[in-house]
Amino acid sequence: MGYASVTDMVDLFGVDELIQLVPLEQDHVVSYDVSLVQKALDNAEAEVNAYLSARYALPLASVPGILLRLTCDIARYQLFGASLTEEVEKRYKNAVSFLKNVANGTASLGVDPEGNSLKESGTVRGFGSRRTFSLESLRDYCG
Repeated sequence: MGYASVTDMVDLFGVDELIQLVPLEQDHVVSYDVSLVQKALDNAEAEVNAYLSARYALPLASVPGILLRLTCDIARYQLFGASLTEEVEKRYKNAVSFLKNVANGTASLGVDPEGNSLKESGTVRGFGSRRTFSLESLRDYCG
């Protein structure tokens, strides 16, 4: 099971863009090369997995929705090649930056290390600084 499909690419970026990036003409009908789009998605998923493997057991038991967008942004970047635009490059860099944060533990996908959704497992995790005041530190104050 992949993180994104060719249909997801069409939904996010439109048929016209895919026709411009990977045109395919058959019987005088212009379309896009589905196999090239799928290959870009497969490569993008491999790149995503390279980052995720630092913290998660792969394949993930539950695939978070954010991976769809990240995978599509990376695949789109690969398809653009030499005609890369500033927007496409920015989305790619943002995707990689987020994945690096996931890998080093400063961002979360919302799944536990085994890849199970935290929402489904009922696990709640809190982050914060250590307690500044305690009963002991306030004992003299409270009398």
